[in-house]
Amino acid sequence: MLRFEDILDAVERYHPKADEDLLRRAYIYSAHAHRDQLRSSGEPYLVHPIGVAMILAELKLDEVSIATGLLHDVLEDTHTTKEELAALFGGEVAELVDGVTKIGKYAYTSREAQQAETFRKMLLAMTSDVRVILVKLADRLHNMRTLEHLREDKRRTIAAETLEIYAPLANRLGMGRMKGDLEDLSFKYLYPEEYASLTAAVDERMRASAAAVERLRQELLAKAAEAGIDAEVSGRVKRYWSIRQKLIRQSIPLDQLYDVLAFRVLVDSVRDCYTVLGVVHQAWRPVPGRFKDYLAMPKQNFYQSLHTTVVPEGAPPFEVQIRTREMDIVAEQGIAAHWKYKEGRLDPKVDEARIAALRQILETTKDVANPREFLSSLKMDLFPEDVYTFSPKGKVLSFPRGATPVDFAYRIHTDVGHHCVGARLNGRLVPLKTPLKNGDIVEVLTAPNAQPSRDWLSFVATSRARNKIRAFLNTKEKEKSTEIGRRLLERELKKARKSLGKLIEARAFDPLLPELGVARMEDLFAEVGYGKVAPRLVVARLFPAAEPPGPERSPGRADAIRKAVRKILPIGSPGIRVRGEHDLLATLATCCRPVPGEEIVGYVTRGRGVSVHATACPNVRNLLFDPSREIEVEWQSSRDASFTVDLEVDAEDRPGILAKVTQVLSAANSNIEALEVRTRRGDAALITGSVTVPDRKHLDKLLAAIRGVAGVTGVRRKFNVSRLSGE
Repeated sequence: MLRFEDILDAVERYHPKADEDLLRRAYIYSAHAHRDQLRSSGEPYLVHPIGVAMILAELKLDEVSIATGLLHDVLEDTHTTKEELAALFGGEVAELVDGVTKIGKYAYTSREAQQAETFRKMLLAMTSDVRVILVKLADRLHNMRTLEHLREDKRRTIAAETLEIYAPLANRLGMGRMKGDLEDLSFKYLYPEEYASLTAAVDERMRASAAAVERLRQELLAKAAEAGIDAEVSGRVKRYWSIRQKLIRQSIPLDQLYDVLAFRVLVDSVRDCYTVLGVVHQAWRPVPGRFKDYLAMPKQNFYQSLHTTVVPEGAPPFEVQIRTREMDIVAEQGIAAHWKYKEGRLDPKVDEARIAALRQILETTKDVANPREFLSSLKMDLFPEDVYTFSPKGKVLSFPRGATPVDFAYRIHTDVGHHCVGARLNGRLVPLKTPLKNGDIVEVLTAPNAQPSRDWLSFVATSRARNKIRAFLNTKEKEKSTEIGRRLLERELKKARKSLGKLIEARAFDPLLPELGVARMEDLFAEVGYGKVAPRLVVARLFPAAEPPGPERSPGRADAIRKAVRKILPIGSPGIRVRGEHDLLATLATCCRPVPGEEIVGYVTRGRGVSVHATACPNVRNLLFDPSREIEVEWQSSRDASFTVDLEVDAEDRPGILAKVTQVLSAANSNIEALEVRTRRGDAALITGSVTVPDRKHLDKLLAAIRGVAGVTGVRRKFNVSRLSGE
């Protein structure tokens, strides 16, 4: 068990002049504030702040950061105030602790809204002081290391959030070791059976080849020495999550993956890096297309290295990474490697360059009010960018894999994106949805009268492009719906022999607007145009004496939604209802086929009622460009109900593989509605099918069982992205 003295010893080794008194006072205060609290493991809560502080000390951060690590939960979990922290430890520590603290959960209607605002606050805080995110990453890493003490559902939720946001954030800051640790720990808790199977297979493979690995390492050392290079050579196993993703992406078994093992060569200078590269290529044949020069063109997170894959005589291919010792420290620790103790802060140049990307994320998402859209944009912005393209003038722009000329156009300027009509890649005309590749020279073609298409949302890969397209479509959609709503309301008023213009002039609608949940007449017209408020209801509210006799109903927006939606709603699906409306069912979207236990969202469509999607459905981010058409829905208990899901299974093309998968499905009491197998390139096969499950928990167990089948390399839920159900 860690002790406070262990932290002091670690700090002393790299920062002898650290303010020990500050650290000791922070430790004592934290111990007192958390004295009556226990962790889920039954240990004293203080174990966690000490663990976080030790991770920060291992990153060689300053005493203010480590004091923040010791105090990071006192605002959230105790009665301590920010003012009290400032008085005791100074404003710098108080601001950092506040930046790490979550937004209060009682201020928001949903966990998603709370999560979105917490991340927005954290982004804002770390653009002025990056130590906020360093403390937060250390906090998350320690929590992930002790995650086994939580319930399974909480483990999965935290692991998924870590994989989607915190690990990519660490990558953006160049913190390779932190990123790898977070990904592997998330893998362990999200897919425990698959994790156990893969780690056992990789470890066995490395044990079997230990002698060969050492022989190759010595050979690399000898060849570098012959060239007069003072080098360090180490062999390393690729991260388990990285291996898993590569197996899925390439649809291959583990024994066909080249770079499970990689050798890292550390030298003194850039010149030595290229010299060693020449030595390696002279000794072994390089694999075409596998050479990457991140020295001449560093990654956006400042990662620099030479990567090449070579084939030795009579042995499997292996990867060689070549970089300077300083580059290696930066690759492992990222922004934390540039801490300057004399100035007491980051190197200003490094600080500004790295934080610029985070400021851009904040700028891109600042106008995104919908929590789901914000989180979606944040995840997209944090995705590693590793496709490098050129403008016709030679400017280098990097994008995430899958980016298209439309993403390129919006990166240049919003107006260029809005008026984009075509593109040339390397001088050749291509469709706008063509994925960009490394080295492409991109020329965007525009026309003055061109406008964004809603189809673009199905293939753009950057949040900047997606948010700009959504904003444009939202404006146009609202203008159209406002005009339709005005006409519908005008027609309904004519039946009552009333004039819309005169009623507006007399401000007759003013008392009604708050009841219907809108602020202006334009908003009311838009609600009517969308189908969320019936024009007959508006007239009935304006002239209640004209209503036919009947039971009294409380007026309001909920009643408007109920009447408007029930009028157009098709036969509903069991187990779903619009939240707060107990007599109103909704329809499950066929593109994602959500099952009980999943987070869901309703979408008011034109003429087809409420379409219910899983929030993980790729179509949700395309549909919800207008948050006003979103409506809250919830699961209700439904005994003996079954729900159909579509699955895809990657497997080796071997006899009996389909029978084995079928046996697993039958043993899990899942009815098979369809199942087929198709062979792919090499020795791979793709099994697709539809099965029934009662809920998400059953589905998770089923996926885990399929992953355990010998010969299966991956299994996933299939979403039909092009099938915009109920749009």
